[in-house]
Amino acid sequence: MGLTSHKLLALAALLAVGTVLGTLWVWPKLAVRSWPAMFLRLGTVAVTQLSLLAVLGLAVNDYFVFYSSWTDLLGHEHGAAVIQSSPGTPATPGTPATPGTPGAPGSTPSSGPAAGVQVLGTAEITGAGPASRDPARVGRLDKVRLPGTTTGLSTDGYVYLPPQYFQPGNEGKHFPALLVMTGFPGDAANLVTKLRYPATELDLLRKGAMKPAVLVLMRPSPSMPRDSECEDVPHGPQAQSYFATDVPADLRAGYRVLGGPGSLGVMGDSTGGYCAVKLGMVHPGTFPAVVSLSGYLKAAEDVTTGDLFGGSRQRRDEADLNWRLAHLPLPALAVLLADSKEDGSSYADSSAFAAAARPPLVVAQATVDAGGHNFTTWNRLIPPALGWLSGHLPDAT
Repeated sequence: MGLTSHKLLALAALLAVGTVLGTLWVWPKLAVRSWPAMFLRLGTVAVTQLSLLAVLGLAVNDYFVFYSSWTDLLGHEHGAAVIQSSPGTPATPGTPATPGTPGAPGSTPSSGPAAGVQVLGTAEITGAGPASRDPARVGRLDKVRLPGTTTGLSTDGYVYLPPQYFQPGNEGKHFPALLVMTGFPGDAANLVTKLRYPATELDLLRKGAMKPAVLVLMRPSPSMPRDSECEDVPHGPQAQSYFATDVPADLRAGYRVLGGPGSLGVMGDSTGGYCAVKLGMVHPGTFPAVVSLSGYLKAAEDVTTGDLFGGSRQRRDEADLNWRLAHLPLPALAVLLADSKEDGSSYADSSAFAAAARPPLVVAQATVDAGGHNFTTWNRLIPPALGWLSGHLPDAT
């Protein structure tokens, strides 16, 4: 039986009921003062608890599809992702930055982070291999704090600078940047250690499968522990403005990141995937290309979010990406929706969104046949997604 089979869940529930009834049946017989009886009592309690936990785990997994199969649970799914392009004219890639724009070619190069970016240290690039610590060979991973000068928000994360950033002859070059977001309430460190974005970019660069880009690795909420869903909350955290205005300004002030419209991309998983598509649809001039890994299409509303919309139906509708697709002018935006075909409603929702899109909004899909809502699946989707996203951004200049 499959891991998400209803028959397996029913069988586990039946066994759990059986263990409870069996424990009640044998308990009086074990109520004697002896070491064997004591260990048998402990055994019956342990078996009962484990059976109940198994039912709970299977039920939760069946609802959220964290793991879609036994091989997925054991980490044995390794099939490559396939990208299917949708019909229509591709969205226009980001235009080159204009001289004089902060962080653009022609402006004063920045040799290191400016006052707006606080570097807290450097970190190891997990999975990069032991070959060298030379930045010109493996790049550099900075642990940073990105304060919001207009919103007052702040969050910690990482900035990965590719080897080309440090190589001779590139001292004056500015690079495109990719904002990468975790799910909520994930830690930005997971993007380095679990999803291995810096190591994946390094591998793709060595293979010639993507252009060098600065990676900015962060959480999707700068108002932790509240989940702001990348929304400008009335009388609350202005999370959308933080990502669309403050973070780009911090990056361009602190690193050699291209300025001007169209020089940034954004991607993320789960909540980060929703934020990526939302930021692109609302700010296509800033983010002309976005990737969602198993992201949803409507802002969550629960105990972690609180009231995101101040009671406004219009704001709630605008946070629903399907509603925006149906009722608002479509942006010139390239979107890649990446899912497992077994990831609950995520794949079905992505397919419906892609089918409803029309130029100048162009939506492609990347899929794997098996996998759940987890790091194993996303690790298979990230390499083609990074290559796709890189292809929609300008070259370093």
